[in-house]
Amino acid sequence: MKKNILLLFLINLFSYSQAQLKTTVKCPEFTVNILYGKVNEVLPTFTVGQIKERFPCFTAAEDESPAAKCGGGVFYKDKDIYFYTSRDYIEIGPKFKGKLSLPLMGANRNALFKWLGHPKIKDVSWDAFTTSYGILILYYSKANKVNKIQFSTQSTETIKLCE
Repeated sequence: MKKNILLLFLINLFSYSQAQLKTTVKCPEFTVNILYGKVNEVLPTFTVGQIKERFPCFTAAEDESPAAKCGGGVFYKDKDIYFYTSRDYIEIGPKFKGKLSLPLMGANRNALFKWLGHPKIKDVSWDAFTTSYGILILYYSKANKVNKIQFSTQSTETIKLCE
């Protein structure tokens, strides 16, 4: 009888140990400092592991390797921000959910001089600005409004963007 009770107790205990409550992983709010080239305190030079540790709510990640698309990175599709770790740049899309230190997203192309000065390179659909940390690239819609931001520790001569 004691063995049966002990067996029932152990089975019951085992079933409770398997039913653990799991918490939802929550990220801090993304705050992009355009002038210093960082997201919160994360720099474009951080590794996949360092980014995942600080922002654990990623939607996809790929370790750096020659076989990895774009060299690897950590991606937050639901927040429209992407960290390309092998290429040392960060990309912010038009549906970005977070804060920008400068209100660049949606800004008119002609209104950027007061914050960024003259671009180093101009193209029909983008401008590249030299910064203290490297480069800032702004892409424009047909209405000449900023719709994508990329920043990197690389220069205009060395940056390799993922197409």
